[in-house]
Amino acid sequence: MPATFKDLALDAVDHQRLADWWCAALGYVRRDSRTGDARPADWPVPIVDPAGKGPLIWINPVPERKVVKNRMHLDVFGDTGELIAAGATLVRARDGEIEWDVVADPEGNEFCVFERTRRP
Repeated sequence: MPATFKDLALDAVDHQRLADWWCAALGYVRRDSRTGDARPADWPVPIVDPAGKGPLIWINPVPERKVVKNRMHLDVFGDTGELIAAGATLVRARDGEIEWDVVADPEGNEFCVFERTRRP
């Protein structure tokens, strides 16, 4: 029996701050702001695409910082410069080998940024 995709999950030491960062980066909102639910501050934070097109992402609190490369990551269409101005870090710029930028969110989680003009 095949598995069915449900949600994405991202670990963070400061999960509240990182939830806000990803909301700004993706144009997402905290799900609870839409439902009126109140969650304890130490619980995971679910963020959603207000248009209902993107997946639900859980920002989960963990005690340890990220120390090695992600084995799974997000790919996004966007402007690398804007993401860096918002707090991301450039890990590897697009070059002759890759057509995307590899960046890291404020907690070091890598993701790839593709130019919007390359969107299918």
